[in-house]
Amino acid sequence: MKTNELRELSGDDLNAKGKELAEELFKIRFQHGIRPLENPAKIRQIRREIARVNTVLSAKRKQVSGN
Repeated sequence: MKTNELRELSGDDLNAKGKELAEELFKIRFQHGIRPLENPAKIRQIRREIARVNTVLSAKRKQVSGN
């Protein structure tokens, strides 16, 4: 997802998306431990997506608190 698309989501949706991505990352890392992945760059992509979600979520929290 693009950052602009993430900004349109609510806080609950962002939390759900973060949990979903964390589970996906866990599964991919587990598979990578068993056998080589076809696309090892997928790990990096998911980590960056998690960072985007966390960044947008943090910005939304700052807006609500007024800091």
